[in-house]
Amino acid sequence: MKKISVTFTTLLGMAFCALLLTSGTAIAKPELTVDDCAKCHEQQPREIEEAGSAHKEAIDCQACHTGHRPASANNIPQCSMCHEGSPHYELENCLRCHNPHQPLLVKLEGELKAECLTCHTSQNDQLTANPSKHSTFSCNFCHAEKHGVIPECLQCHEPHSDKVTQADCATCHEVHQPLVLNYPDSTQNILCAACHDTAYSLLMASNTKHHDVACVTCHANKHKTVPQCSDCHDLPHAEGIHKKFPTCGSCHNIAHDLNNFPSQ
Repeated sequence: MKKISVTFTTLLGMAFCALLLTSGTAIAKPELTVDDCAKCHEQQPREIEEAGSAHKEAIDCQACHTGHRPASANNIPQCSMCHEGSPHYELENCLRCHNPHQPLLVKLEGELKAECLTCHTSQNDQLTANPSKHSTFSCNFCHAEKHGVIPECLQCHEPHSDKVTQADCATCHEVHQPLVLNYPDSTQNILCAACHDTAYSLLMASNTKHHDVACVTCHANKHKTVPQCSDCHDLPHAEGIHKKFPTCGSCHNIAHDLNNFPSQ
C-alpha cells in the first residue's frame, strides 16, 4: 500500500474548513455602511455633495436604499415613501423633473402646467379667474430651462413706448393676470402716457390746475375709472346754472383740455 504524506499545514487547513462548515452560523454577517456606497457609486455622492439639499442634510444613502441587489430585488424606493400630504406628491413620474440626488435642481422638459400648478396654487387662481393669452401657455414657456427663472416681459412684449423699461411693467401689470391693471398712487403720468398719449399731451398743454394733477388722482383704484367732476369740485355754481347745464363739459370742455374751446 502506498503511504500518503500529510503535513501539519495541510491538517490545519482541513481543520479550519471543517470549522467553517460546522459553525457557519456563528460567523458575523458583513455590514454595509454609507462609506461603502461611494466605493462603487461615484456620480451620486458627488451630486448629493453639490446640491443634495435636505437629501444631503437630513438623510443618508441607506435611508432610501434600504438594501442592495441581489439581496434586495428592488432597492430604488418610491418618493412617496417619504413625501406625502400634498397634491404635488401625488403626481406620477417624479423623475421627469427631479433628480433625487439633487431634488431642487428641477429639470423642465416638455410642456408643463398641471404639474407646476400643484405647488403654485395662487398663480393658478389668477390665471383661471382672469383669462388672457398668458393662460393658454405652459408654465415653462415663460419659466424655461431652469426652475425659478423669471423672464423679462420685454422678451415677448414690445414696450408701450420708448420710455417704458422692464422695471416699469410691474407698476400696472401682474404677469398671471396681465389684463387686470393695478397701479399705486405713486404712478407717474409718463407711464400712463405710454398708452394714453392724446390725453397726456392735452393735459401737459393745459394752463389750468389739472396740469399738475396726477392721472391716478382722478383715475384711482381701477383702470378706466372715470370720475364725476363733482367728486372733487362738488357743485361750485348756483343751483340754477347746474340745472340748465347738467353736464360740466357743456361749458368747461373735457377734463384734459379744460376751458379750451375752439374760437367761434
